[in-house]
Amino acid sequence: MTLYRARVLDTPDDPFTGGVLRSDEDAGLLVLDGTITERGDFTAVRARHPDAEVVDLRSGVLLPGLVDTHVHYPQVRVIGALGMPLLEWLERCALPEECRLADVDYARAVAFEFVGGLVAAGTTTALVFGSHFAPAVDALFEEVARVGLRVTAGLVVSDRGLPEPLLTDADRAYDDAVALAARWHGVGRARYAVTPRFSYSASDDVLDACAAVLKDVPGSWFTSHVNENPAEVAEVTRLFGGAEHYVGTYDRHGLVGESSVLAHNVHPTDEELAVLGGRRASVAHCPSSNSALGSGLFPLRRHVDHDVRVALGSDVGAGTGFSLFKEGLQAYFMQSLLGPDGLPLTPTHLLHLATRAGALALGLGDEVGDLGAGRSFDAVWVRPLADDPLDVGLRHAASSGDALARIFTLGGESDVAGVWVAGDRLKTPRVSR
Repeated sequence: MTLYRARVLDTPDDPFTGGVLRSDEDAGLLVLDGTITERGDFTAVRARHPDAEVVDLRSGVLLPGLVDTHVHYPQVRVIGALGMPLLEWLERCALPEECRLADVDYARAVAFEFVGGLVAAGTTTALVFGSHFAPAVDALFEEVARVGLRVTAGLVVSDRGLPEPLLTDADRAYDDAVALAARWHGVGRARYAVTPRFSYSASDDVLDACAAVLKDVPGSWFTSHVNENPAEVAEVTRLFGGAEHYVGTYDRHGLVGESSVLAHNVHPTDEELAVLGGRRASVAHCPSSNSALGSGLFPLRRHVDHDVRVALGSDVGAGTGFSLFKEGLQAYFMQSLLGPDGLPLTPTHLLHLATRAGALALGLGDEVGDLGAGRSFDAVWVRPLADDPLDVGLRHAASSGDALARIFTLGGESDVAGVWVAGDRLKTPRVSR
């Protein structure tokens, strides 16, 4: 039994529907077997549990573990390739690198770097785009199990429009996915995600196979891309002439529902938003990627108006890093740039998008996403180095909301001093130095 003493900020209630920031300046979180069993004023909790070991974290700020709802494992080595739109970037940067993961030793090295990047950024839960190669997906799950993260991931499948080494067919897509799910789904903190790359590269036959996997692997998740870039949208429209719209290419196969997370959705029609909202599907908003590739400004207000659930994704490697603090700040910028069409965001919104919203999108709302009693102790401790700009900012913050604003404005990997998943403290670069 461990009692964590800290300044704790979280968002158990949705600020888009009136929820406010929950802030405890001197909280006591009692953790037993990885679960928070009690939260309250430290002095009161301590009095009830005088024998608990105390871990004092008051020199920083304790937040829920960050939840990344869209990130590509094979792309960690191509972060920072700027100056190209989506389809050119895929052809020149991402896809050649993804072909290299056919070498399982190469894949293991990439998995080590990728999982380390998540931990260093304070990400404790992630929905991960895996590899087109089943042994490389095994390598990812092996590394995730070794480190202890919560990860939902799977085999990426395509049968057209990509380099030949990345292509499969419907039968093999099904067989490889079911075999991977048998090895990893529900094992430890891992779950399986059915993952066609996007309709641009997945025919109706492959999407039918994906639907079969989703049906035959209970509790599996579905993820793909949608409406990211105008040229991509136009090509999908050409390829699927009988579909109403891009979302419809998935929906007509039964792939859009509460266990679906579609990335980007920068250019949706109102009809598509109505489908997503009606099916209770979620969208992963990836603002730094949208900016880096020039994909467009995300219409958050329209998503909220249609009751479409939205969370944050880093979209490494088109995104510019693993930090969801950066993604939150970029989301804030985007909505500001949209003027009257934007949805003004507060620090409370940003924290919710980076934590609780992601947990809900991944069906993990009863386990993670805030630091209330009954939740797993998945947490990130933000404690900048002395006299770092964030340290200065936090010392002069006028309120908890002001402190949170400074974390999203100035925070990054170097400010992450501790990461816990289910009460287990993970090794971070800050700790190892």
